[in-house]
Amino acid sequence: MRYLKNIILIAVVFSFQFGLAQKKDENLGSEVVNIVKPYSPTISDAFKVKETPTFEDDVEVQKEKIEYSIFSFPVASTFTPAKGKAADVEKAKKEKLFKNYATLGLGNYLTINAELFITEDISRSEYVGGMIRHLSSQGDIDGVVLDNQFATTSADVTYGSRDKDLHYNVDLGYKNQVSNWYGLPSEYIVFDETALNSIKEKQSYNTIQLGGKLGMKDGFLDNSTLLFKRFSDALGSGENRFYIKPETSFEVMNTKINLDVIVDYVGGSFDRSLAFDESYKYSTINFGVSPSILLQEDDYSVQFGASVFYSTQKVDGISDSNVFIYPNIKASYKLVPEILTAYAGAEGTLRQNSYADFVDVNPFVSPTLFVSPTNQKYDIYGGLKGKLSNSVSFNLRASYKDEEAKALFTSNSYDPIFANTEGYAFGNSFDIAYDNVKTITGFAELKADFSKNVSFGISGSYNNYSVDEEQEAWNLPQFELASSVDFNITEKWYAGAKVFFVGDRKDQVSAPNFAAVFPPIYDRQTVTLDSYFDLNAHVGYKYNERLTAFIKGNNLASQNYQRWVNFPVQSIQVMIGANYKFDF
Repeated sequence: MRYLKNIILIAVVFSFQFGLAQKKDENLGSEVVNIVKPYSPTISDAFKVKETPTFEDDVEVQKEKIEYSIFSFPVASTFTPAKGKAADVEKAKKEKLFKNYATLGLGNYLTINAELFITEDISRSEYVGGMIRHLSSQGDIDGVVLDNQFATTSADVTYGSRDKDLHYNVDLGYKNQVSNWYGLPSEYIVFDETALNSIKEKQSYNTIQLGGKLGMKDGFLDNSTLLFKRFSDALGSGENRFYIKPETSFEVMNTKINLDVIVDYVGGSFDRSLAFDESYKYSTINFGVSPSILLQEDDYSVQFGASVFYSTQKVDGISDSNVFIYPNIKASYKLVPEILTAYAGAEGTLRQNSYADFVDVNPFVSPTLFVSPTNQKYDIYGGLKGKLSNSVSFNLRASYKDEEAKALFTSNSYDPIFANTEGYAFGNSFDIAYDNVKTITGFAELKADFSKNVSFGISGSYNNYSVDEEQEAWNLPQFELASSVDFNITEKWYAGAKVFFVGDRKDQVSAPNFAAVFPPIYDRQTVTLDSYFDLNAHVGYKYNERLTAFIKGNNLASQNYQRWVNFPVQSIQVMIGANYKFDF
């Protein structure tokens, strides 16, 4: 019986394997068969295996469900993963900073530009520095018969200290400025050779100033500014300026209050007026107090305050005193954080004028001025500023300003009847006219840093003026536009350019009245100064970290424009120079 079971089992296994080998259209391949005993093969009848075989067993065999599990147990390991290491990044070479430099440039019109700056640390917190500057040119402006050279030389020294709780510096400076009243009204008046030879057109100014700043971190005074200036010219005029502005802050009921105090004094004298050979003196002292409260949160900032000034003015012994009150309000709100901010404000101040400030703007003024402060009643403004992208920012602003006794430059009259024969008395200098001026201004600005190698900026403004007594807002342009671009061409080469555009301006000149033969009569005639644009550019080459060579060009469009009436400027100006940096 046992043998019978074995024979049946072998037969079933053989039949099952043979059935699997007969699948339709299957390539059996080849196989090596070892013959153990002689075999006589026979061919059986072929039959087709059904696609889905059926079982004839009475009982269907159920598949056993198999479950998997993991038998885990701790395994001691001595493997230690290696620490990660960041990939090496090629670092840009850090540019060495030098404390001192010297610059020398030479150009056409025999132009010389020289600068020397030196600073040295005395101790860990103390330092001393100095600077010498010189810029001069022989002029040689086409069509100008009088001497038109100019020169400015200055020297400054400073001493300061930078501590954690206290910082201060003391400055001492001297400046000499030479200019010429070369702007004769030759288009309207004929000057003979004798008259030209008699004109002494040279003027020089000297400035000596002593000043300083003081700041405390935890002291009563947050910041303080002090300045004393002595200004004089070659024709006997002199002026003293004293200015002090301490700033402090304190808390009242958990609210911070800022308090600024201003004392501003100007006093001087002129040897004569334009029409009369009589000297006169002037002085103005302004006392001001400006308290303000700052309220600030994440999205907005508001400053509420006011300014109160007491002013005393004296001219040739006649005094006049006034009290002025001005708003001091500023507010800003972040419409879109980090992207768009709206701002607005209303501010006013009593702005001190001085002979030295007038010369800084227009060196061709005559030493016969009336010096008086400007009452800026208010400047109401509002605007938007923000970013168009990570590298592009903008600022849009509109304002309305009301100024009383605003200083306007206007050409001096020429009248040979006057006994004044100084070099400025031939209609070739400027006076100051004061008027109440209201100004509506629209301003737009766009700045872009396209990369670390390219930066661009453009700004423009439109001004609409209204005056009370004068015919025009003399020498104030309606349109102004400025644009600049700077870029690094390579690691060694860099370049840049600037363009300025100034619109039409109005002024008055003296012109003869041909209805009168003798003595001649000269009337005031309004003229329009044409708009102009000035193109400046520069190219530089960094030979090494210390030495840089450069070429600069000014007025490259060769615009023979007049910044002031009858005062044309030089044509194309080219300068070649070098800058050297060093340490001791």
